[in-house]
Amino acid sequence: MMAQYLEIKAQYPDALLFYRMGDFYELFFDDAAAAAEALDIALTKRGKHAGEDIPMCGVPVHSAEGYLLTLIRKGFRVAVCEQMESPAEAKKRGSKSVVRRDVVRLVTPGTLTEESLLDARRHNYLAALSCVRDDWALAWCDISTGAFRVMRLGRARIGAELARLSPSELLTTESTEQDLRAVLSDLEVQPTILGGASFDSANAEDRLCKLFDVQTLAGFGGFDRAEMSAMGALVDYLEITQKGRLPLLRPPGKETVSGVMQIDPATRRNLELTQSLNGGRTGSLLSVIDRTVTAGGGRLLERRLASPSRDLAVIRARLDAVEWALGAGSGLRAELRKVPDIDRALSRLSLDRGGPRDLAAIRNALGQARVLNQSLEMPKLPDLLVSAAKALVGHDALMAQLDAALVSEPPLLVRDGGFVAPGFDADLDAARRLRDEGRSIIAELQGRYSALTGVASLKIKHNNVLGYFIETTATHADRMMSPPMSETFIHRQTTANQVRFTTLELSELETRILNAGSEALEIEKRLYDGLKAAVLEQADVLSDLASALSELDLAVALAELAASQNWCRPVVDESRAFHVEAGRHPVVEKALAPSGTPFIANDCDLSAGDRDSAIVLLTGPNMAGKSTYLRQNALIALLAQMGSFVPARSAHVGLVSQIFSRVGASDDLARGRSTFMVEMVETAAILNQSDDRALVILDEIGRGTATYDGLSIAWATLEHLQSVNRVRALFATHYHELTALAGKLDGVRNATVAVKEWDGDVVFLHEVHDGAADRSYGVQVAQLAGLPKPVIERARVVLNALEQGDRERSAPKALIDDLPLFAAQVPQQPPPKREPVELETRLDALLPDEMTPREALQALYDLKALLKS
Repeated sequence: MMAQYLEIKAQYPDALLFYRMGDFYELFFDDAAAAAEALDIALTKRGKHAGEDIPMCGVPVHSAEGYLLTLIRKGFRVAVCEQMESPAEAKKRGSKSVVRRDVVRLVTPGTLTEESLLDARRHNYLAALSCVRDDWALAWCDISTGAFRVMRLGRARIGAELARLSPSELLTTESTEQDLRAVLSDLEVQPTILGGASFDSANAEDRLCKLFDVQTLAGFGGFDRAEMSAMGALVDYLEITQKGRLPLLRPPGKETVSGVMQIDPATRRNLELTQSLNGGRTGSLLSVIDRTVTAGGGRLLERRLASPSRDLAVIRARLDAVEWALGAGSGLRAELRKVPDIDRALSRLSLDRGGPRDLAAIRNALGQARVLNQSLEMPKLPDLLVSAAKALVGHDALMAQLDAALVSEPPLLVRDGGFVAPGFDADLDAARRLRDEGRSIIAELQGRYSALTGVASLKIKHNNVLGYFIETTATHADRMMSPPMSETFIHRQTTANQVRFTTLELSELETRILNAGSEALEIEKRLYDGLKAAVLEQADVLSDLASALSELDLAVALAELAASQNWCRPVVDESRAFHVEAGRHPVVEKALAPSGTPFIANDCDLSAGDRDSAIVLLTGPNMAGKSTYLRQNALIALLAQMGSFVPARSAHVGLVSQIFSRVGASDDLARGRSTFMVEMVETAAILNQSDDRALVILDEIGRGTATYDGLSIAWATLEHLQSVNRVRALFATHYHELTALAGKLDGVRNATVAVKEWDGDVVFLHEVHDGAADRSYGVQVAQLAGLPKPVIERARVVLNALEQGDRERSAPKALIDDLPLFAAQVPQQPPPKREPVELETRLDALLPDEMTPREALQALYDLKALLKS
């Protein structure tokens, strides 16, 4: 056995080998040590190899999926080695023959299909990146849903597209991995390295034609060599990992760089589109806007959010669908909740990893599609949903077949049996009757033989020697052994008082009863294969149905979101307008809701002419809401172009080609980058890549270095965005000197976030209006943060001296010399207690609980009169 294990393990040196032994998957040697540590299970030993104990651990087959998931998440690949025959079959080759085993599947992050291993609401992409003579292409598929896409792109867009797709596994060659090491490191992607033969574009066409059973790929569109190379590598890897059993993939579709809004990795991270900065889904935009009720709808929403469209017709069609759902789709949510995940059921069936429940999921989905179609009013449907509605019908034959064949709640596995409905197959019904009602059938036969012979005492009995036999007293034996009875009854045994017989019918019945259980299961397996084949024959139609149901779910979900949160339909056109009235940040607004704190809505106008820029220079203190204001307007543009209503009173968005952000800061110690270096790298990407349809949000450029260095960089950056990039931008800064540029650069204007001071404290109003802030209120914010009072007072003294020196143009060193050192100062005395003013005294004397309404009203009038005086 160990010789067999080592031979198989040698073929998969980079994977943990799950070696099937009865009801367990066993691991040996280094695999066992690594798995035991990763899974926190016991490491034991079994036998010896080269004089040393063999480390061993194991996991039960019935619960292996959970262990697989843990190993995959920890970066392992797993080769699943199954027993290809039973021990009884192996013994036929000799008493010491080892059961034949072979690897049936290589489990990797990008090739998971099991329901328990996947997030139902997220795609699980396997991607391949190829370069052929400086032409780059990216192909990706989700074998759990059948999605298959390819895109040609420039080298500069690789990081942005990988961030958009967030693949679970990326296939590259060694040379490509070395060339893109910095990009992949930024995205924290550990690529799977394949040989050059996997990316050979000449062999790729043959692989793809074989996969889709066609003579040529021309019917799917024209693909260049780089695209063929990337798609071919995907198919080759699937053949390797799935051991020749290829998944059910849809024909490849081409995407273009110009078709989707460009959002670079830093911007995706800063805007927290699909995951928050802490890495989880909670707190992301997706978590706040997701009202879908089907798994397919959830995946479609994530896809749309990650890839906002730049096609005006597509955007308007999606908005029309949401608007229709606002008025007519509210009653559909209850029915949509009952729709199973068709795509993943189909994928499991095609890879032979499915079961009766997947067939039931298809049946239930077909039934719900019929119900939903009856609820749609075809003449009033928008174009996008008209095509979806057509896909909901035409499945009556398959639904009738599955409905007749399956019980309402089938078991998970085929081997469990009992999933075929009574009355569907006569042979199965007979086998089940024999299995379940053997005694009653024997009793029925006994009554028939008793009537035939006229022997009332005739019995059919059973023992372990003879099996089933007919028994009668010796008195009646002669009659049964004489013609014509002897032709039916065959004598088997005579005892002192009884004579025993059998018949051909009884012998056949005995065999059938003994084999009825296994026969019933075999019949069910055969019927399952037939039903599975019937479903897979209509895989393309069912995939279209799944897409239609997802589209309908998303339209209804976005409509429910718009209605419940008071969102408006944006105007999206070819202009360079950007005008938002009373815009809000959906994530912050939801976070404030439990406390009852209202979100302060703000307008934003970045409308620009055909060749002009429009830049708002935003000033104001920390904590006033500048970053929220920047982000909310970027999110409004993104939501509008994904086809959603937006959180505002009104919004007019001219098509945005790119969204760039430089918000927040952190260092990158692993790559030797300081916070300021990270900030400059991101700023450089914006200045080098932004076109005149880009929307840019910048927060405090230059803050990570010396004041004058930072100011000069921010100044030059602003001028470049205005004159060279000609973008629409929000530029937040604490460098008040920049506000002077509003009067010198066309398209640049000032805005500030309002605050109020009261008794030395600062109150944030979170209102944005035209104008510039005259100070940053940093000391007041520090006080709110809880800095000790002596530090706050000392900071005020230094700040006043510095500001006075700046006005008098004093040299910094002279200022420092004039200021006494902190340690040398007399400890600060608390400020003298202020005598309360008359208004406060009168207000403190009021006792509201003891006042009548009239007295309370009069007191209010008196206080107002006192305030005016």
